[in-house]
Amino acid sequence: MKIKIKIAFFTGILFSFFSCGISKSIHHQPELKGYSQAKPVVVKHSDTLFSSGPNYLIKNKQKLWELYVSGDPLQRGLTIGALSEPMVKKQQELFFSRIQTFIPSKFKQRLLRGFLNWYNRKLYINIPEEYQSEIYGISQYTSDDFNWVAPKYLRSLYLHGAHDIGHAMQDLALVGCSSMAVWGAKTDDGELLIGRNFDFYAGDEFAEDKIVAFITPDQGHPFMMVTWGGMVGVVSGMNKEGLTVTINAGKSKIPLVAKTPISIVAREILQYAANIDQAIAIAKKRQVFVSESIMVGSAQDKKAVLIEVSPNNFGLYDVQNNDQLVCSNHFQSDAYKTDERNLETIATGHSKYRLDRMNELLSEKEQMNPLKMAEILRDTKGLKDKKIGYGNEKGINQLIAHHSIIFKPESRRVWVSSNPYQLGEYVAYDLNAIFSKKENDFVVLGTNSLNIPKDGFLDSEAYRNYEKYKEQSKIIDKAIAQKETLDDAFITAYQNLNPDFWMVYDKAGQYYFGKRRYIAAQAEFEKALAKEITTVPDRIRIEKYLKKIRRRK
Repeated sequence: MKIKIKIAFFTGILFSFFSCGISKSIHHQPELKGYSQAKPVVVKHSDTLFSSGPNYLIKNKQKLWELYVSGDPLQRGLTIGALSEPMVKKQQELFFSRIQTFIPSKFKQRLLRGFLNWYNRKLYINIPEEYQSEIYGISQYTSDDFNWVAPKYLRSLYLHGAHDIGHAMQDLALVGCSSMAVWGAKTDDGELLIGRNFDFYAGDEFAEDKIVAFITPDQGHPFMMVTWGGMVGVVSGMNKEGLTVTINAGKSKIPLVAKTPISIVAREILQYAANIDQAIAIAKKRQVFVSESIMVGSAQDKKAVLIEVSPNNFGLYDVQNNDQLVCSNHFQSDAYKTDERNLETIATGHSKYRLDRMNELLSEKEQMNPLKMAEILRDTKGLKDKKIGYGNEKGINQLIAHHSIIFKPESRRVWVSSNPYQLGEYVAYDLNAIFSKKENDFVVLGTNSLNIPKDGFLDSEAYRNYEKYKEQSKIIDKAIAQKETLDDAFITAYQNLNPDFWMVYDKAGQYYFGKRRYIAAQAEFEKALAKEITTVPDRIRIEKYLKKIRRRK
């Protein structure tokens, strides 16, 4: 009885502590005084064009949605939500329905809700009021189906922190971005040129409805960004001043409390900075909770730098006497020279390999232009043009990209890839023309004459085989997990779809090992070791399998 009383007592104290810690956050609402809360009226012109006043959403022939919106924070949020309501609901459906699949128990869902409230207790303190108001506006168009997670506004706020958690978990193959910048003698016209692949993968459906947004805020600079339904943070974008922002994940601990999401820091830089010094000042004043490299390109400064942020450190990587800068998923500034996590990433991961490959290709191409940049961003090979298999994270093009983007800041031009990945046509946009166009002129915003053609790989048998490989990988993964039986012919055919990729042999080895067919498993694991394996931990894991097999002989 005494033990039960003690448990109840300490449980009560713990609950009171958590309640005190989260009470303000779960009841917080943004300051909306002075803003009109009237919901916008949306006119549907067709299945691909919707408008509200001078604002509109249109789908181009490359199947990119183009969003043109202006106003104060709440007006922007309400208008974005009203125009893109199906996409906002779809993204939350994709995310939270998966959670329901993983956690079907109502009791465990309530526990998750409590944990999210506690974990995100400081999120509202660290997101500027302006962006809270914008998120609030969008949240009015989200579904009630997921109120078990949190009310609409809190749920939408939490999702901006969840994106950073995905970056922190890059070891789970959620993200492995690559970016590069060249200028001066390295480009055909001397102008700054930047390219990046945003390899944040959350399933194929996540990338189906890309939005190229053009925002004219009531304060700050007009800007464009590539985004998805419900997201106000920035992962890739350029403003009217010719300042660009892209983000690349670094090695992070799983954070214990959410603070300022990186995408919100990037948004603030994009909206309020006109040059590199202003971008640095904004980044320094925000407390982040994951590690990230923010590449900032500037038309004013005619170069790019890396702002490297983490919860307990800050670095600036500014190349001297050079006209190119490359970035993958590790830090390069002096501030992180002795950082153990960063050194581990360089030594055991795929980040340095991709960085070396970018440098290798840039050294081979003189007088860079947007077309040559697209060629590098689409490259699937390894160092010295080695065939490393399609989907290998050591490749610049891992065939998982949500989007790929190219900037010419001094010309205010942007190219955004269309599906699939970065293989579709890159659509060109001229920010000078877009932000000076007539109101109520509901037209597609791209400049088709400047588009970069789709990759020829898209029409190849190798590409068709890669898509089949992705589908058949699900079958073999299920067979491994559930001890199902597959024909050996299926295994062989599966491997022939992507024969240079180590993973097809690794999966076969795991399958045969589970079936206690150790000779067959050994042969497959040895084939895997002969290929370009993505990380050192992957190689060690395969070697452990082989040791187990040899002990059984």
